[in-house]
Amino acid sequence: MNLAAMLAEREERQKPVRLALIGAGKFGTMILAQLRLMRGVQLVVLADLDVGRAREAAVRAGWEAERFALAPDAVRANDVARAGKTALLASGEAAAECEVDIVIEATGYPDAATLHAYRAIEAGRHVIMVTVEADVVVGPMLYRHAQKHGVIYSLAYGDQPAIVCELVDWARTCGFEVVAAGKGTKFHPDFKRSTPETALGHHGFTPEQIAQGGFNPKMFNSFLDGTKQSIEMVAIANATGLHVPENDLVYTPCSVYELATFERPRADGGVLERTGIVDVVSSIDAQHREVPNNLRFGMFVTFTSQEPYSLRCLSEYGVSTDPSGKVGAMWRPYHLIGLELGISIASIALRGEATGAPVHGHIGEVVCGTRKAMKAGETIDGEGGYAVYGMTTSAQRARRERLIPMGLAQGLKLTRDVPADHLVGEGDVEFDDSSFIWKLRREQERAFDGAVVA
Repeated sequence: MNLAAMLAEREERQKPVRLALIGAGKFGTMILAQLRLMRGVQLVVLADLDVGRAREAAVRAGWEAERFALAPDAVRANDVARAGKTALLASGEAAAECEVDIVIEATGYPDAATLHAYRAIEAGRHVIMVTVEADVVVGPMLYRHAQKHGVIYSLAYGDQPAIVCELVDWARTCGFEVVAAGKGTKFHPDFKRSTPETALGHHGFTPEQIAQGGFNPKMFNSFLDGTKQSIEMVAIANATGLHVPENDLVYTPCSVYELATFERPRADGGVLERTGIVDVVSSIDAQHREVPNNLRFGMFVTFTSQEPYSLRCLSEYGVSTDPSGKVGAMWRPYHLIGLELGISIASIALRGEATGAPVHGHIGEVVCGTRKAMKAGETIDGEGGYAVYGMTTSAQRARRERLIPMGLAQGLKLTRDVPADHLVGEGDVEFDDSSFIWKLRREQERAFDGAVVA
C-alpha cells in the first residue's frame, strides 16, 4: 500500500522509472493521460507506425507537443531522452531496444506485439503486455523467455484480466477456495452475428460519442460478440491456474447480488460445469432488457471456505451469498483501462512483481466460430470482423482438434465450404506458419503438448 510513496522517493532521487510506450490508440492514449501526472516515471519513447497520430494522441491526453521529438532509431531516441524530451519513433522494434526499464506493448496487433515483447525481453527490459490478444496465443512462451533473461513479463493492470488476478489472489491469500472468477459484459447470443457496422450501436454509443472517442468498430465488435471475453478469460486461466469451460462461457444474465448463486457448480444449483473456473455474466437478459444492479464493467470472484465459522461470518458482515450461505461473492464494479496502468509500472519497478502473468502455462484457448456459412476462397478478417467470433475451450482440446487460435486467424483463406458456427481448424484454411508468431506458437505447442498444468 505504499507504491505512491516509493514512486515519490524515486522522483526525489531523480531516478525515475523509464518507459517506452508502443501504440498510441485508445488504450495508449489513456495510458498517456495519467502517465503525465504520475510521480517518479519518465516517458522516454512513444512509438507508433503513424508518429503524427502518436503526437496527436499525446496532445489529446494533455501533453505539450513540444515535449516530443522525432528520432530515426534507438540511438537517437536515447539522445533525445537525455536532452529531457520524449522520442517519437515509427518502429516498435527500435523502441523495444531503447534505454528504458519497462516496455509497454499496446499496439493491439498480436504479430507485432509478440515481436516487440520478444525483442524487449532480449534487450533486458521488463514488458507490460497490454495486447492480451498476443498473450493468449504465445504468452506462456514469452513468460518463459522473460524468466530466462531475468526480467518480468506482466499483464496490464487496469485491464480486467489483471484485476481479476488480483481478486483471485486476495481470496487465496485469505485461505478461501475460489469457486469462479471473471467479469461482466453486455452479451446476447444474437451478438455473435454482429459486424463492425452494427457494433457501436449495440454498445449504446451516441453519434457524438463515436465522433469524439476515436472508437475502433472491429475492436468494439470483439467486445460484443464474446471474442474479447474469451481472450480475457483465457489470460486469467493461464495466470491463475483456474479451469476454462470446454464449450464456451455461460454468460448468465445476472445482478451482482446473484453472483454467488449463479457462479457455482451446476451440482450445487449454479450454472458452471465445475468449481475453480473462469466465467462471464451478462448485463442484459434474453429479451435484451438491462439487468438491474448488473456488473457490465466490473469483475468478480466467488469463493467458499472449509471453515464453518468463516462462512457464518460472511452473512454477519453483509457479504452477498448463495442460498446455502456457503458461497460468497466479492466484486469491483468498474475498471479504468489504461488510466490504472501505473499500478503495473510501480509493481514491476519497485516490487519486482508482475500484475498477472501466464505462470500456469497453456490452459485455455480462444478458437474461431464462423458467424455465417462461408465458401472456399473467402478470407477470415480476424477479431471483431465479419467472418468469425471467438469462443473459449481448453488448450488440450484445441491441440487435439488442431483448432486455429483467434490471434492467428487474420488473413487466413478457407479451402472448403463451412457452415455457420463451425470451429475453424488447420484443415479448413491455407496458412503459412513461417512468421515469427507462428514459430513461437509452434514452439509453445511442443513445450505444452500433452502437459497437464496445475
